[in-house]
Amino acid sequence: MTKARPLRIGISRCLLGDPVRYDGGHKRNSFLTETLSRHVEWVPVCPEVEIGLGTPREAMRLVGDAKASRLITIKTGLDHTRAMETFSRRRVRELEAMDLSGYVFKKDSPSCGMERVRLYNQHGMPRGKGIGLFARAFMEHFPQIPVEDEGRLSDPDVQENFLEQVSCYHRRQGLLRGSVTRKAMVDFHAKHKYLLLAHSPEHYHALGRLVANAKRYALTKLASRYSAQFMKAIKVKASVRKHVNVLNHMAAYFHDRLSPEETNELHSAINDYHKGLIPLIVPTTLIKHYVRVFGITYLQNQVYLNPHHKELMLRNRV
Repeated sequence: MTKARPLRIGISRCLLGDPVRYDGGHKRNSFLTETLSRHVEWVPVCPEVEIGLGTPREAMRLVGDAKASRLITIKTGLDHTRAMETFSRRRVRELEAMDLSGYVFKKDSPSCGMERVRLYNQHGMPRGKGIGLFARAFMEHFPQIPVEDEGRLSDPDVQENFLEQVSCYHRRQGLLRGSVTRKAMVDFHAKHKYLLLAHSPEHYHALGRLVANAKRYALTKLASRYSAQFMKAIKVKASVRKHVNVLNHMAAYFHDRLSPEETNELHSAINDYHKGLIPLIVPTTLIKHYVRVFGITYLQNQVYLNPHHKELMLRNRV
């Protein structure tokens, strides 16, 4: 059997605790280094160090237009734009071989900030927000790879959404690796049905129509079109309302198998989750129990019931 490829995520090196910041320090993130690191393989990058700048070094900022900003040192006015752009073009090509499934950027960094990085005019006055030069090159080169910054990852909802995107991208890459078939794509879609429904009913229906008409498309076009729409769907945040819809769909599989008491217990759990009284893990655990008891293969194969490592406990909060 082919060994499963590790789930690799690119990351700004300072977030792992390496002292590569301009001031000689780091920005170690405990969630990334203590929790998520047990389940992923990090690929660290520090663009400023990798273009040859020392540690510590003079601080830099973005100057000029948001679409064509320059990387300028604050005190001496040295322009590192060309060096960073040259490096970025080379580095993203090297990262192709790493088979990344996501990337975590350092927020506010003039090289790695993925959004809302302070932008200045030539006189040092704030003039808006931009994107770090390396982050921009990465996102343009890998438009479908899930990205996030460590600041937003302090929000549990953002954590869950990002990790579902990463896991889905990883599985999608596994599907597309080698000689993909229409049957494999149909099976992939079937396993992700309820996860898609929890994120975006609109994309779910569109992807269902695409798969239903799979024979109308050349295989390469089908795979490209499906994979792009699939990642757009997972990027949409799931909500309590959409989760409740999925839970009720799944509960319908047991309507003629459960006793009145068991039926009441299951629907009470779904309703309590809807009201914010219990976490999502409660009704999903109950559904998984009945899936095992009754051996409902279709539901056993649903990614929705096990979207990420249970040790992360992302569905355990109210």
